[in-house]
Amino acid sequence: MAPKRPKGAGAFPIPVESPAPSRPDPDALYAALDLGTNSCRMLIAQPKGSGFHVVDSFSKSVQLGSGLERTGRLSRASMGRTIQALRICQQKLKRNKVRHMRLVATEACRRAANAREFIRQVKRETGLTLEIIQPEEEARLAVISCAPLVSTKTDQLLVVDIGGGSTELVWIDISSVPRRDRPRAIMRLHAGFHPPESPFPAAKVVDWISVPLGVATLRDQFYDVEDDSARFALMSWFFEENLAEFAPYQDEQARQGFQIVGTSGTVTTVAASHLGLKRYDRTKVDGLRMTSDQIDKVIRGYLDLGPVGRRRDPRIGEDRQALIMSGAAILQALLRCWPTDRLSVADRGLREGLLYAQMSADGVLEDGPF
Repeated sequence: MAPKRPKGAGAFPIPVESPAPSRPDPDALYAALDLGTNSCRMLIAQPKGSGFHVVDSFSKSVQLGSGLERTGRLSRASMGRTIQALRICQQKLKRNKVRHMRLVATEACRRAANAREFIRQVKRETGLTLEIIQPEEEARLAVISCAPLVSTKTDQLLVVDIGGGSTELVWIDISSVPRRDRPRAIMRLHAGFHPPESPFPAAKVVDWISVPLGVATLRDQFYDVEDDSARFALMSWFFEENLAEFAPYQDEQARQGFQIVGTSGTVTTVAASHLGLKRYDRTKVDGLRMTSDQIDKVIRGYLDLGPVGRRRDPRIGEDRQALIMSGAAILQALLRCWPTDRLSVADRGLREGLLYAQMSADGVLEDGPF
């Protein structure tokens, strides 16, 4: 006798559907675009608590400053590459109906003789209005982006932003701020390095500098030196020479209570190499603390690989291999100069600073812990 077919067998199962994510309200969205000497990067985000949630992003190496050191002008090829990238950014802004945005350009456009002409061309071809910001604002935005990484035990803070065309260093004294409020005091610098009187204890900017040497411009200074190790040593020495005017304190500072935060592709690449990541993972890199010995070991490994080996190393990549040694030379010079044997790694920078500044000014961030 054949077995009976169970009742309901063969019927289509009722699907369990997860609700489609609701689209964010365009009024709640903020965008920040950073057009640097080497890269074009954008974030679109919405406020969430005391931080933000990223809705969309874009990043591409456009090498806008290629040849700038030699000619003093942006080349037609580099402007063409950049405008192509900016068209993609414009499409993302339009698709998300973003109304609050700041789109900024930095060192390459500050230095190029034809920068204004380029800004007009961008407006004509993409509809985007780029704003060339000054070094002080660039440094300030990099600082506030790193506020969540500031330890409550930190008395003296040095934030270093290694860019493509320049490197910003800001030394901040937060020793008079109550420990639990120190990260928040850094965030309040969005109003300026010397903000107006406030009832809250303030972070004091002791000194800051913008050195017109970044990973691209420093590399171009020593392009004619063929020996890899000699070129690295010369770049590190030359960068250190350019730090002579940056002297926050005449006396040597104590190591205890001092924190240095580094934000740049160089710092995050060194951190990824130290961790042995085969695929980059921001959650493992952002906030990592590395010792100077660990950083030196990674840099020595890069030198041992040589140009061909670095090009083949998946942790560095073909795009970054040409710039990683100039960035490493800057990093090594910084660690020689300051009283620390540790570096906090920040996978954040100008874009995040622009977002925090806009959201703080509009009062849409919660006043709580990061």
